[in-house]
Amino acid sequence: MSGYETGLLLLAWAVAGASPGPATLAISGTAMGEGRIAGLAIAAGIFCGSAFWGIAAGAGMSAVMLANAWVFEVIRYAGAAYLMWLALKAFLRALHPPVATSTRAARGLRRLWLRGALIHITNPKAILSWGAIYAIALPAGAGPGAVWALFSMLITVSACVFFGYGLLFSAPRVARGYMRLRRWFDGAFAALFGAAGLKILTTRLEV
Repeated sequence: MSGYETGLLLLAWAVAGASPGPATLAISGTAMGEGRIAGLAIAAGIFCGSAFWGIAAGAGMSAVMLANAWVFEVIRYAGAAYLMWLALKAFLRALHPPVATSTRAARGLRRLWLRGALIHITNPKAILSWGAIYAIALPAGAGPGAVWALFSMLITVSACVFFGYGLLFSAPRVARGYMRLRRWFDGAFAALFGAAGLKILTTRLEV
């Protein structure tokens, strides 16, 4: 690809990654409600989940999974169940807002990282997205060097998007607005996580 085509590809990847979805909802909600460190912790988990699928697709796992559609079904049901659980937690927070804390224990940060990783690892569309971008951007018979060079560029863009969300939504002014309207935000997050879970559960994936 030319430099111009590569730039367009990376821009499209950034727009897709920044569009509203379970990952961006989780980062923004956590950053606004629990602060910058917490927002960056969950962003790190989501980043690692994305990197996992990117490496898996680059190593050829996507082809194996495409030949075994039941794997996608397992991931689909797990992902839908996890998003429904997040929706329930947000709904309960909307009913009974927790007391705000300014610090997070190391154990809490690990839990946030794991939450972020699970959001992406249980999303069956993530590996499809990585597989599709490789198929679109790489010529037939591309060697490992080309695959991993493309992966490096894409995962760097993803890092900018995910960690950028964590920094943006943890800004003091944004956080203060969230705290004033916390119940409304948590109610909206509950609805959006629930809708995302239902969409994954009811959408037939073309594999």
